[in-house]
Amino acid sequence: MKNFYVLILCICTLTVCKKFKEDEKPEWAKKDVRDFTDADLEHLLDQWEEDEEPLPEDELPEYLKPQQPIDFNKIGSSDPEKLLQLAKKGRTLMTFVSVSGNPKREETEELTKLWQTSLWNNHIQAERYLVDDNRAIFMYKDGSQAWTAKDYLIEQEKCESVTIESKVYPGKYGIKRHLEDEL
Repeated sequence: MKNFYVLILCICTLTVCKKFKEDEKPEWAKKDVRDFTDADLEHLLDQWEEDEEPLPEDELPEYLKPQQPIDFNKIGSSDPEKLLQLAKKGRTLMTFVSVSGNPKREETEELTKLWQTSLWNNHIQAERYLVDDNRAIFMYKDGSQAWTAKDYLIEQEKCESVTIESKVYPGKYGIKRHLEDEL
């Protein structure tokens, strides 16, 4: 029975595919498959996909989805964070979160897990990845949520800082913040 399905599949493929006569084939198609270069494989993929319908917008990868236009009338030009927040809506965004003090990896794991759970309970979906003993990456599928999460995180006692788009937001109880206040 299995051979029957393979036979049907081969027949369907032969009837649907374009057939080139040997003298009409491009140079890359005359080679043995084992000798194909990356460029030849790209040509083969393009030929394979040329008759396919394009993917619906919701199935496109994130980098190919059209970005929603930003209504500048809704935001003031004096609020660059609000502009960034609107620009990152629906886009993946990563932030760095530093834990204050000199925590062990296990302590950072527990703290960031607790913070992540608190964010999830507030309907902010964040994935968490430890990158150092005192640092983690929080990744948001909807980047506009990063600023709301930042407001929560910088209020936490053990949060040193949160970095979004290369801008560092010091934690309320961070050591560096207290040193700056004393000077």
